Amino acid sequence: MNSRRWIWLVWALVLSCYVVPYGLLGQVQAWYGSFLFWFVVGVLVIVANIMITQGFKDESGS
Repeated sequence: MNSRRWIWLVWALVLSCYVVPYGLLGQVQAWYGSFLFWFVVGVLVIVANIMITQGFKDESGS
């Protein structure tokens, strides 16, 4: 998967961080549902950033 698709995945995850807790989990009174969701999405964003920067190379020659 090229980096452009990973970047779109990150944007979709960021959007879901607003939609899911405030929309789908809005009626749930317990705080740990949103916290667990944000934790999982945070890990997924870290993995996506690793995949995006995996092909970066140092072009300076040193």
